[in-house]
Amino acid sequence: MAKKQTWRIVTRGTDGQLLIHDFDSPDQILRTHLQIGVDDCSTDLDLRGAPVFRSLIGPMPEGGTIVRYEAPEVFEELTKEWALPKSPRRRTRRTAPTEATEQG
Repeated sequence: MAKKQTWRIVTRGTDGQLLIHDFDSPDQILRTHLQIGVDDCSTDLDLRGAPVFRSLIGPMPEGGTIVRYEAPEVFEELTKEWALPKSPRRRTRRTAPTEATEQG
């Protein structure tokens, strides 16, 4: 199991852009968010015991060494995008040139 080295908060700015703030430890997040518990059921064992903050969804793993928290509106939007069915890739077939196109 990889040690979590980056603690990330993803929010949305006033212009609609995603804002990503990275921290070296969860202690830095405690300066702006209230801890309301600890994670005790994550399937990523490295996240068990990670803080749960009021007004943030998480913790959730992102890659091997990042713990991610999202603002509720970001979580909702990204989850909806993720859940949308992917459009099937269209396969185009090339047809062999016909005699008419070869001659003229």
